Amino acid sequence: MGYKPSYGRISTTGVIPLAPSYDHVGLFSSSVAGLAEVAQVMIADWGMRNAEQSLIRNSHSTFGIPDGPYLAHAEPEGLAHFEAVCEQLAAKGHTIKRVAAMGDFAEIYDRHQALMAAETAAVHAEWFPVYGHLYHPKTRELIERGRAVDPSTLHPEHRTQLRAELEALMDEYGLDFWVAPAAPGPAPHGLASTGNPVMNLPWTQSGLPALNIPTGTAANGLPLATQFIGRYGSDEALLQFGVEW
Repeated sequence: MGYKPSYGRISTTGVIPLAPSYDHVGLFSSSVAGLAEVAQVMIADWGMRNAEQSLIRNSHSTFGIPDGPYLAHAEPEGLAHFEAVCEQLAAKGHTIKRVAAMGDFAEIYDRHQALMAAETAAVHAEWFPVYGHLYHPKTRELIERGRAVDPSTLHPEHRTQLRAELEALMDEYGLDFWVAPAAPGPAPHGLASTGNPVMNLPWTQSGLPALNIPTGTAANGLPLATQFIGRYGSDEALLQFGVEW
């Protein structure tokens, strides 16, 4: 199980940053109950923010599927598994709604990559010229790409704009949570990579809380997972749902 809190709810004090606009301190546990127990300790205002969200009746929640170019990044096997999970949710009494969302996903993706690269380059501006040869090749490529980004093209305010757009859709369609594949397909073989993060990207960019739950196994024996995303600050309700899942 993996949990990424609302942006800023777990302090990043003492953490060497990568890209401060996106950096989250998240949690892993063998159970959602374990995540919730640790979150109560690490989040100082746990249970105090957006109190009404903690009252969501998870047995009758409404989930939104973000239809459009974002969902098109899921691989056939991953998408088929996701649809099966949504059917399971409906069978449990939840309401599932397909909502056209993030029609400008290509722009969202490009903004994310540019800002992440530029901020990473800025964070490592003093270290990289001296220790660049010691960096992992992927990190080195990210920093070099970031050094070439024109600062005038960066617009960090798009993070909160995307959050506002996603939450406006939640209001319009009466959604309690978004639901989406956790990755395009099954987990990758080996430890060389954590896989393609494209399905996580908009939730990280917007700073919305996300809960990743293993929900099946692919034909190759590797795990498949589903992520559930809540409103900003509604981490309590999100983990409450996960515990009851």
